[in-house]
Amino acid sequence: MRQMAIGFSTKAGTLQSLQGILSAAVIADVCCINVSQWNSGKHAVIDRVNSQFGSQRLIVRSSCLREDGAHASNAGAYLSVANVSEDQLPEAIDRVIASYGEADPSDEVLIQPMLRNVILSGVAFSHDPNTCAPYRVVNWNEGADTAVVTGGSGGLVWQQAAAAQVEVPGPIARVVLLLEELLELFGHVPVDCEFAFTREGDEELLWLLQARPLVLHESAEDDAAQSKRLTQIEKQIARGMQPHPFLMGRRTVYGVMPDWNPAEIVGIRPKPLALSLYRDLVTDAIWAYQRHNYGYRNLRSFPLMPHFFGQPYIDVRLSFNSFIPADLDVGVAGRLVDYYIDRLLAEPTLHDKVEFEIVYSCYTLDLPSRLEVLSEAGFGRDERLAIADSLRRLTNRIVHPDNGLWRSDADKLNTLQQRREQLFASNADTLERIYWLLEDAKRYGTLPFAGLARAGFVAIQLLKSLVAVGVFSQSDYDRFLAGVSTVSGQLATDRSAMDKSTFLARYGHLRPGTYDIQSPRYDEQPDLYFDWNAPRTAHADVEPFTLSLGQMRDIAGLLREHGLEPDAVELLNFMQSGIELRELAKFHFTRNLSDALSLITKVGADYGFDRSELAFCDITVFRELHVAASNPTELLRRSIDQGKMLFAESQRLSLPPLIAKPEDVWAFEWPETSPNFITQRDVTAHVVGSDDHRALAGAIVCIPSADPGFDWLFSHPIAGLITAWGGANSHMAIRAGELGLPAVIGAGELLYKKWSSASRLHIDCAARRVEVLS
Repeated sequence: MRQMAIGFSTKAGTLQSLQGILSAAVIADVCCINVSQWNSGKHAVIDRVNSQFGSQRLIVRSSCLREDGAHASNAGAYLSVANVSEDQLPEAIDRVIASYGEADPSDEVLIQPMLRNVILSGVAFSHDPNTCAPYRVVNWNEGADTAVVTGGSGGLVWQQAAAAQVEVPGPIARVVLLLEELLELFGHVPVDCEFAFTREGDEELLWLLQARPLVLHESAEDDAAQSKRLTQIEKQIARGMQPHPFLMGRRTVYGVMPDWNPAEIVGIRPKPLALSLYRDLVTDAIWAYQRHNYGYRNLRSFPLMPHFFGQPYIDVRLSFNSFIPADLDVGVAGRLVDYYIDRLLAEPTLHDKVEFEIVYSCYTLDLPSRLEVLSEAGFGRDERLAIADSLRRLTNRIVHPDNGLWRSDADKLNTLQQRREQLFASNADTLERIYWLLEDAKRYGTLPFAGLARAGFVAIQLLKSLVAVGVFSQSDYDRFLAGVSTVSGQLATDRSAMDKSTFLARYGHLRPGTYDIQSPRYDEQPDLYFDWNAPRTAHADVEPFTLSLGQMRDIAGLLREHGLEPDAVELLNFMQSGIELRELAKFHFTRNLSDALSLITKVGADYGFDRSELAFCDITVFRELHVAASNPTELLRRSIDQGKMLFAESQRLSLPPLIAKPEDVWAFEWPETSPNFITQRDVTAHVVGSDDHRALAGAIVCIPSADPGFDWLFSHPIAGLITAWGGANSHMAIRAGELGLPAVIGAGELLYKKWSSASRLHIDCAARRVEVLS
């Protein structure tokens, strides 16, 4: 029968209390002295240590009364000195005590033998500090250095729910068992421990280096509540992964970055208003209408973005179906969808690059050679030719110089602007305006934007293919993008040329969180984003893009050879227009959305709700207020309360960025992604967030997403950019390319945490490398 729970004390005291009790790991011999003993008899202390350890190399560790407490760990606040020899011991003890500052006589110093033959080390939590849910989180690094993970240098991360019944990889299973035993010993108080594995002959020993209470920002969730939630999600995912009568593909995968990448646009834990707006404006219906209009399969009535307790994911099978040309043979199409899914599962780091690296969604000048890989998956020559012919017909309908589909979409933007002006000139009340701003944002905003974004993607693919076939160099590619004139580029120019009021009249509707009501517009808090007193500086001239006569002839010949209808000039015009109009469409539809959010704020205020509460309501409540006679306060309160409950569940939930099978919701290893490096340039600079514009000059700026509302950053002379989320064709990727700014787009959660917490970085885009300097 297990003894009564033991309590945490100092670092040394806790290890001593575990000696002789702990079975899952070994604890090295402990020698504990206090400051009083050291000050009153150093020779006696040294003799005692030498008597216990002899000539072994030692580690002298802090064990201060102010660390490892129940309310603050002070982790890393005090010094530890490793690899200490006998003659170095007095100095090492002095240095550790000096790190305490005003040392208490009872403060301790922990002395242990150095571990030899360390092969793996790390830290482990019984609960996820971010969600306070009972996830066992193990962060480890292979190698002899036990300070790599504790020093914040990354490593690998395994996370599993308390009740997970899964196979845990390699030695990590033993660390999870160690966590379970520590929880039992300490009466289920959340625990944080450090561990190491050493190799002794053929045996691998697990050592416990430290155990302390894990300080959480709120009460830990109980195991049963977590299990109930994850069981519901597992069932929903299992249901969604079944064959579907109207879809091709044996199964699906769920991801946060493919296609309309919610992680980039609204984040992985959006509040309910932002989530419901994104669904309403794009992912419930508009996305499929646009794909069908452009010649892809008809997926209307299929919502693209399910969510699991408020965390949005893309149904990847549905997305891959939507990239199949409508006229492609059904048998070939079905096998193609399965091939796409299998390829993604084999290379999950491509989850934010599926259209560039996995899917064939348009014809390019290198498509025949790219399709060769399908022969390895059993696609015959005639089938590959059929895929190419189908994509050629589809692409010609998009890029046709006279009646390309993108032209009619571009015309709708004028209609959107005219209707918005007409609406605000009318006597329509606030609810009427909210309703029509959002309805028009779909019909004349996000629908053409989706089409122009498709045209922009085709433009980038064709541009890349010119590099692949050797007509363009990488420098030509960079100069072409740098010469594109987008709204974002114009913003930086206008910030230098316009006065404050004129600038805000044009750009004031932008906000860093496009769908987030709590994200202030530029014109609501202009001083938050811009330094109006700074001298206006002109941006450096960009090296112009030019083509030789030989390149023009090569392009013309390739277009004829591949059966693409534009001539060389028309192709270049399409590529430029496709990239520019995508950004323009986003600029226009976000004005409708931003104005609607401002009016929603006004309606909420009329009934006693501020922005922080309105962020939890669902957009459907405002449609109901518009069409129904009901109690507005009750409707809003009910929607807000439901949203708060959903968001609270989302806050407790941690899921992988790619869900390949239902049981992935219980346990997974956090993947390192393959970031998108923009330009061929390099930069070394200090690292800042976006909060303080006074620190932006000359800095590498880290932001969570590639949202266009962050365009204000480019009015400052930043040196580089890193985003946690964002694809190779995202807004910020195009913007960085246009400016020639070294950027890392879509670093992923692990690398973003590592790089954004650094003080100084070196980014080498050509070498695809980021180095932490300090």
